Amino acid sequence: MTTTASPETHKFQAEVAQVLHLVTHSLYSHKEIFLRELISNASDACDKLRFESLAQPELLAGDGELHIDVRWDADARTVTVSDNGIGMSRDEVVANIGTIASSGTRRFLEAMSSEQKNDARLIGQFGVGFYSAFVVAERVTVLTRRAGAAAGEGVKWESDGKGEYTLESVDLPERGTQIILHLKSEEDEFLKPWTLKSLITRYSDHVAFPIRMPVEEDGKPGSQWDTINAASALWTKPKSEISDEDYQGFYKSLGHDFNDALAWTHNRVEGSQSFTTLLYLPSQPPFDLMMGGRDERKGLKLYIKRVFIMDAAEELLPNYLRFVRGVVDADDLPLNVSREILQQNRQLERIKAACVKRVLDLIEKLARDEPEKFTTFYKAFGNTLKEGVAEDHSNKERIAKLLRFASTQGEGATQKVSFDDYIARAPVGQDTIWYITADSFAAASGSPQLEAFKAKNIEVLLMFDRVDEWMLGSLNEYAGKKLKNVAKGELPLDEADKKQQEEASKAAEPLVAKLRELLGDRVGDVRVSARLTESPSCLALSDFEMAPHLARLLREAGHDMPESKPTLEINPQHALLKRVEAESDTAKASDLANLLLEQAEIAAGAQLPDPAAFVQRMNRVLLG
Repeated sequence: MTTTASPETHKFQAEVAQVLHLVTHSLYSHKEIFLRELISNASDACDKLRFESLAQPELLAGDGELHIDVRWDADARTVTVSDNGIGMSRDEVVANIGTIASSGTRRFLEAMSSEQKNDARLIGQFGVGFYSAFVVAERVTVLTRRAGAAAGEGVKWESDGKGEYTLESVDLPERGTQIILHLKSEEDEFLKPWTLKSLITRYSDHVAFPIRMPVEEDGKPGSQWDTINAASALWTKPKSEISDEDYQGFYKSLGHDFNDALAWTHNRVEGSQSFTTLLYLPSQPPFDLMMGGRDERKGLKLYIKRVFIMDAAEELLPNYLRFVRGVVDADDLPLNVSREILQQNRQLERIKAACVKRVLDLIEKLARDEPEKFTTFYKAFGNTLKEGVAEDHSNKERIAKLLRFASTQGEGATQKVSFDDYIARAPVGQDTIWYITADSFAAASGSPQLEAFKAKNIEVLLMFDRVDEWMLGSLNEYAGKKLKNVAKGELPLDEADKKQQEEASKAAEPLVAKLRELLGDRVGDVRVSARLTESPSCLALSDFEMAPHLARLLREAGHDMPESKPTLEINPQHALLKRVEAESDTAKASDLANLLLEQAEIAAGAQLPDPAAFVQRMNRVLLG
């Protein structure tokens, strides 16, 4: 290596400095992942070269056997990870190492700050794995030359990770990248070849390129090379030759996860279109999912004839299955495929449909045969799955069958009751699945709107996840049964109940008129309730009106929501209503009437228009 110019010193971009600080201080308990991350980057570089060489074979320039080498030097206290992949130009070095442009990395910073206990899972998922080298190294040197560039266009990058780096041009006879770690004094374990071998076997065995180490001779690296990893595309092997341990090892290297996958499905489709899928369900949410990953989805790698093309999660999976990790290897797509071509490719539509079917089959199998695993899955991804009811019309019924809810006849807030469970328990002749939505289990289970249903022992599903109200806009019925919110519309009454309701309404006409006058334009209407047996009042919604708790959330998120006047339902037999009826002091009656409305609004999750006035009213009533 010959230096061709004096080094230039640059400062890291502010976010890089933050990443370096967080990585080096948070990852100490998982410091060995630096090797996994550097090998993963080297594998990506080999993948990129293999892909680019399809159109430009000259890039391989007589060195077509792509590989990754790991060397150690106990005397110099260095570990070197090198590859003969695509390499980087000077501009690419600055862009890839000196600056961070992706919004994903900004989310990484937020996640690292708030979720330190999960730090190790974050590194690879946010594309900042290179910086993990500084956990074990006091100084890192990168030597790189882009494929196709002249020997004099090599680049040397060096930093101690403390805010600055140097860049200089160097002569490099071979393409590719070398990363030389000058180890800290306390990191002697990584100078032992068996330590490096065991880490490669544990974390990188399924990297598709050979990972080589020098054969040890008299305690030092020799001139012969030994391939450490399996270096095969796991998904191409027959299932009978792959152990569960192999599947889990591949998942961990694929998904940058320390935890085992919950389940997987591996299939080969032959015929007019041939492709292989290996799809995994994680056991807990990947961080890119938790940090708002609908827009930047990763996790499903598309290969064509074993050549890695791109991360095609957005093209191969619908949004509601964005937690799936895996590989799709197609035999029949053109190798020069682009994202634009993928989005309009009929073959890909068939592959996407097959992926969706396989994943739903797998989830159904868990629900049927492994309830404990299904519970783990549903706790992690149930809310994401619910999006499919609105987004995937062709599979709406299949997805709805997998959903679970709490219930007035269930075990507290545990979400274990399916629509099928509900239907099986319902009395003969009940053609409605009743539910209520709220912003918490306590608000749902304690809602006054449930009282008449509890009195008649009619089960009601309790839905308290934010996505529920939106999802139900696309789910009007299930298995021929109508879904209906107990808080909306008129309740269906039998003849006896109808007669009783009419009599109660007639008897309460003076009270209803008084309340309408006292409340004025704060309400759309006041009427006698068929829902209430114990509470004095509740809100009733029209069939197409948005639940108050959801309207409140949308307003808080900055959406303009049309103002609607609530309908107040009352229980004339309640002592508070008797008190309003008997109160001759207009000011006191007004306080009572407004409190009846406001407590109904609070129970429904609505936002009080004037909390201070509510407190003053409450104090006046308490003081008598």
